[in-house]
Amino acid sequence: MTQNEKTAQIIREVSKAIIGKDDCIRTILCAILSGGHVLIEDIPGVGKTTLALAFASAMGLEQKRIQFTPDVLPSDITGFTLYQREQEKFVYQPGAIMCNLFLADEINRTSPKTQSALLEVMEENAVTVDGVTRPVPSPFVVIATENPMGYTGTQMLPESQLDRFLVCVVMGYPSNEDEISILKNQARSSPLQQVRPVTNRQELLQMQDQVRQVTVSDAVYQYIVNLCAETRRHPGIQLGLSPRGTLALASIARANAFVHGRSYVIPRDVSDMFPAIAVHRLRLSPEAKMNRWTTEDILKQILERVEAPLPERMKFRG
Repeated sequence: MTQNEKTAQIIREVSKAIIGKDDCIRTILCAILSGGHVLIEDIPGVGKTTLALAFASAMGLEQKRIQFTPDVLPSDITGFTLYQREQEKFVYQPGAIMCNLFLADEINRTSPKTQSALLEVMEENAVTVDGVTRPVPSPFVVIATENPMGYTGTQMLPESQLDRFLVCVVMGYPSNEDEISILKNQARSSPLQQVRPVTNRQELLQMQDQVRQVTVSDAVYQYIVNLCAETRRHPGIQLGLSPRGTLALASIARANAFVHGRSYVIPRDVSDMFPAIAVHRLRLSPEAKMNRWTTEDILKQILERVEAPLPERMKFRG
């Protein structure tokens, strides 16, 4: 089975639970193949949690979920040590993070202290409890959901944590036709029960390794840098993309090429993923707010302004 057929299978299985959101599914799949983490932001009830659980089922991953509330403690995530009298020593009790796919549901409803407990894990793939560092299982991905600002009990995530998420996805309402399909689907059985595993942890690790081997030409590297640099000088943006954002764009562009069955990146792989890696990392300037520009408006302007390389300039050197 080719790489294109395998990724198509995953998308097809997840689409059984989430109807009409193929672009969102493809973006999240690219993030997972890149070894990155995903933030899904939208109003309640559009299927954020179902989407995350469908990926765990389709990819054969061990998943754990925490519903974040103000009383969730950091130790609920990282684990803790407990004195065992029989063994006469402290024994580590694993937290929910010890899994392949960790679902942080409504992450912006918990305290900043608990949110920060995720930082080391998301960056280092390890947790430190009582001075001992323990790796999390591999592969490992965090999919977090959050409600938009303004909902009761929500608070903004700090920039340092937002930057740990490779992509931010907004699902939006389904179309009328898709909503009718959802109603019919739900009448028969739970959508998640229809999702079957089509890969496993070992195959996912192999695909992630293949993604790292995808070739990027010097011209496409320059295109990536030009897009990110434009966010730092656009008058509508107060805080542009950091070098971590540039690395994220290159990484997910490789995954996008892989999903489309190519061993090399084309400019379309970059431009398609640029909004998803940038939208949560930018801070708008007062000028943007005064002109009523949205982040999406500005990203569209940047994509139109920055010239993509021509095919004859794309010489691949590894």
